[in-house]
Amino acid sequence: MVRADEGVGFLLRYENVAWYEDGAVRILDRRIYPVRTEYVVCRHYGEVAQAIADMVTQSGGPFLAAAMGMALAAYEARDLPEAALLARLEEAADTLAHARPTTAAKMERVTARAMDAARAALAAGRTGLNLVEALRENAVNQINENYIRYEAIGKLLADKIPQGGTIMTQCFAETVVGTVLRECRRRGNLVKVICPETRPYFQGARLTASVACDMGFDVTVISDNMPGYVMEKKQVDLFTSAADVITLDGHIINKVGTFQIALAASYWGIPYYVTGSPNPSHPDCSSVVIEERDPLLVMDAMGTRTTLEGVRGYYPAFDVTPPKLCDGVITEKGIFSPFDLKRYFAS
Repeated sequence: MVRADEGVGFLLRYENVAWYEDGAVRILDRRIYPVRTEYVVCRHYGEVAQAIADMVTQSGGPFLAAAMGMALAAYEARDLPEAALLARLEEAADTLAHARPTTAAKMERVTARAMDAARAALAAGRTGLNLVEALRENAVNQINENYIRYEAIGKLLADKIPQGGTIMTQCFAETVVGTVLRECRRRGNLVKVICPETRPYFQGARLTASVACDMGFDVTVISDNMPGYVMEKKQVDLFTSAADVITLDGHIINKVGTFQIALAASYWGIPYYVTGSPNPSHPDCSSVVIEERDPLLVMDAMGTRTTLEGVRGYYPAFDVTPPKLCDGVITEKGIFSPFDLKRYFAS
């Protein structure tokens, strides 16, 4: 297998996202990177689910972590009779898929594919550690296919960026950050990147900016209340984000703050392109659960309390951007209007 993670930066190398080996899943702790480069080691699939819930890994990271978690579950159950082993794997699949509510439908596809791989391996006589290896191979194949898919998306997004242009991102768009910058580098287009910090976990400052810097691009971090002003002041050419969910009617559920940046982009006449694919499990917003996280986190900045005792916080993890603020949904099949996403499934 030719790995698709060449040249995309340290943070996006498969082993630095999540990796199963010798009865443990090792996950780079994105909560503290790049200040410290440390890994959370999980020796039970439930610990992998907890790491996902605790934001040890974010953006696309949980999907590889869940697939690797299924390999760990197979290791834990390797000596059980087949029926009991499959029951344990189903239990692990459910636990991992529902570690975070907003992305559960997408995660179910990851764990369902792992279950299919397990059944196929067992039918072929692969048991014990051979079954574990089959599920590890499945995890690697899933992320490799995802990177290849996003390579196509990165090329389409790169087409929209003018030579020497400036783009603004939101949160951490994971693979598309690496693939679009890799494509820009191949074309000799030394784009500039502006990253809102994305509190309270600072994914834009710590993750997106780190990948861009690691790959040799000019990158600037701004605070989350600056995008509207900075867009005009720094002549931003394009705003882009990934999406945790794109509903069939074109609504974009992504890291909270995306909506307000899309509003500012619309005001200044700057195009907003979201990357990802529409999710048939979500015909509209009514089927999406917006996760609300610990309100204490918004009163804290990297371990430092910022408010007086008695002040309350509120932390919705995602917001909803309506389709009228989006200029296009960039998928591996092409660019689609957010008002015509059913065409994605017919193409």
